[in-house]
Amino acid sequence: MAGRGGRGRGLSRDPSADDTEPRPVDPVQEQRKATDICYALLTARARTRVELKDALLRKGITEQTAELVLAKFDRAGLIDDAAFAEVWVRSRHTYQGLGRRALAMELRRKGVADEVAAEAVAAVDDEAEEDRARDLVRKKLRTMATLDDTTKIRRLVSALARKGYAEGLAYRVVREELRRVGEDTTTLDDLTQD
Repeated sequence: MAGRGGRGRGLSRDPSADDTEPRPVDPVQEQRKATDICYALLTARARTRVELKDALLRKGITEQTAELVLAKFDRAGLIDDAAFAEVWVRSRHTYQGLGRRALAMELRRKGVADEVAAEAVAAVDDEAEEDRARDLVRKKLRTMATLDDTTKIRRLVSALARKGYAEGLAYRVVREELRRVGEDTTTLDDLTQD
């Protein structure tokens, strides 16, 4: 029986035991798989080149095949980091209320080159950024009627900071919006005096 058990183990070897041995990769199949992955990802939403490459590498595609497939997608115009950045900035600023600093950080995390990101973020001018900050403060103020002045100020300025708005803009917008609704801004004025 021990002999049979030994042979049985040898014949029904655990497939994960072969993980240490490199398996031959069929380049045509791997390219097809990489192409399918890219199409699936791009169907869901636009992606940067870096996002696609990272996804391919996570799925076990070799770097050489990933670069080959991505080059084909580049030539076909299916990957355009500048167009991606433009759409991303417009969407995230409009719907999420993100300021320029947060938008630039998100684009950097997605692998967009700094100069491309800067150009896309520049589409959000000072006036548009301030208007969006005001919208956010007005919306939050509606839910803060029972809070004391210090808590309101802290929460409003913090909310704008988390959205990527500069400190000076955040304090100015909060002060002006509090005055607009007839709130006392003495606490805020005291906090921002030099």
